[in-house]
Amino acid sequence: MAKGITVTEFILSSQKEQPEATGAFTSILSELTIAAKIIAQKVGKANLSDALDTIESVSGDEGVVQKLHEFANSTIVNRLSHVGCLSCMASKMNTDLIPIPKKYAKGNYVLIFDPLGGITNIDVPVAIGSIFSLFKKRGIGEFGMMADALQPGCEQVAAGYCIYGSSTMMVYTTGDGVHGFTLQPSIGEFLLSHENIRIPKTGKTYSVNEGNYCFWEENVQDAIEYFKTPDLKTGRPYTGRYTGSFVTDFHRNLLKGGIYMYPENSKDPSKPHGKLMLTCEVNPLAYIVEQAGGHASTGTERILNIEPKHLHQRVPVFIGGMDDVRMAEDIIQGKR
Repeated sequence: MAKGITVTEFILSSQKEQPEATGAFTSILSELTIAAKIIAQKVGKANLSDALDTIESVSGDEGVVQKLHEFANSTIVNRLSHVGCLSCMASKMNTDLIPIPKKYAKGNYVLIFDPLGGITNIDVPVAIGSIFSLFKKRGIGEFGMMADALQPGCEQVAAGYCIYGSSTMMVYTTGDGVHGFTLQPSIGEFLLSHENIRIPKTGKTYSVNEGNYCFWEENVQDAIEYFKTPDLKTGRPYTGRYTGSFVTDFHRNLLKGGIYMYPENSKDPSKPHGKLMLTCEVNPLAYIVEQAGGHASTGTERILNIEPKHLHQRVPVFIGGMDDVRMAEDIIQGKR
């Protein structure tokens, strides 16, 4: 399609190519783009002096972060509640499912999201983002149940993220390629800027919090060392790039190639299974990277095959270009 068409036009055009389409995707994704515009505007005004009212019980930087996080969460919930296509929602911020109010029609989809990832970087500022995932509900009742949200990532029917930085972008897939749209502030529309994104099999960047090095098992340390070791034939050493914002590091690697790693901190009792949440953070980006020709793994198994045990389950993550992630897997599993 021609670059510059709006995300709504793109969604509608894709819908016409699917005879069985009901318009549910169109409604859900259209509301998500509106939510993204609202959040982007608030993020753009969020400085630590006076742009946001802080919560009385929390002062300073933490108050701004909490207020902005809650604003993003409520914006997505309020925008998506009334579309009539969802049976329930689940958020990183909520311990249980978010029901659709009785006054609104219900649908056959479940939305899972992280309202604002990397938000602790808001005062730097480093780009932050919202992540979302869409499933068809399994049950036959009107209201969604926990089993509807605890599906393996391979059952996703759509996933995406919105990144708020020097520009605001929305990247999503419905299982037929990955497409990116950049917000044009002068007209208030997301315009197609990156069609059919493909991640290079190998890159030049590795993203990992090396401050946790002492907590990793030796085979994981060996995998990190591989990307740091000079080898002109394979283009190593890779350059280290880590912002502390998962969606930001992922987005850079998706476009330019590379690998993001957040291993299991097996020697740290506070984070034994890593940091990132399977359902609302890892699964959506794993679905996107596979649609773009990449791979996502725990180091020992494909991310999208994991059956979630609970809503806030955490998993180790190795995600990025196909060959880079396969190499990390081989080293961790003792094959190299």
